[in-house]
Amino acid sequence: MGIGASIFLIVIGAIFAFALDFHIGGVDIDVVGWILMIGGALGLIFTAFIWGPRRSRTVVSRDPVVTRDPVVTRDAADYRVEERTEI
Repeated sequence: MGIGASIFLIVIGAIFAFALDFHIGGVDIDVVGWILMIGGALGLIFTAFIWGPRRSRTVVSRDPVVTRDPVVTRDAADYRVEERTEI
């Protein structure tokens, strides 16, 4: 569930809990609204804290690239850039 779906559930739940005042046989609309708001809040938390940190990061290695030349210079060309994708 994404951020948009979570916010949508929270809004629909708030409308059911606070704005509507009717009764359906055996179903309390206020309780349904609160359940939707809690589900939307949990979805928002899961999206932000569990699935949110999954992004690619670029790591710059400070180890010089090993060359076969006996003379090692420390230029910007001696550093390599590795890109890792965390799953």
